[in-house]
Amino acid sequence: MSEPTNNPSGVKPKPSARRKARKLALQALYQWQIAGGSLNAIETQFRTDNDLRKTDSAYFHELLHEIPANVSDLDAQITPLLDRSKDELGVVELSALRIGAYELNHRREIPYRVIINEGIDLAKVFGAEDSFRYINGVLDCLAKQVRQAETNG
Repeated sequence: MSEPTNNPSGVKPKPSARRKARKLALQALYQWQIAGGSLNAIETQFRTDNDLRKTDSAYFHELLHEIPANVSDLDAQITPLLDRSKDELGVVELSALRIGAYELNHRREIPYRVIINEGIDLAKVFGAEDSFRYINGVLDCLAKQVRQAETNG
């Protein structure tokens, strides 16, 4: 799977800028799942309503548009790892799992442990109590499938 090339400057973004992009993406994906609507309109609203100066805004854009574009494939990977139906998950938890699954598949430069930790952090901030444990378990299982060489080494 190829890495998206939407960083024309070649400057490596700071982890905190990526973390902020993930948080905004989770909120935007939540809005998309609950209310529907155009991803471009949601992105415009988020760019207007939030200060993105210390955010990797290109990464926010990527997550917001690529996760819905790949949602069937991501859900197909996640669903067998769940102990309940996907519809029984909270929207926040499902969004966090989709972000993690997307990154595990499409962002090989990000270590799998970082991806899992970021998913846990998203669940701690936005999810139901103790949902971070569930996110941890599912993403850990997915990482063992998708990043086998990395998780075994």
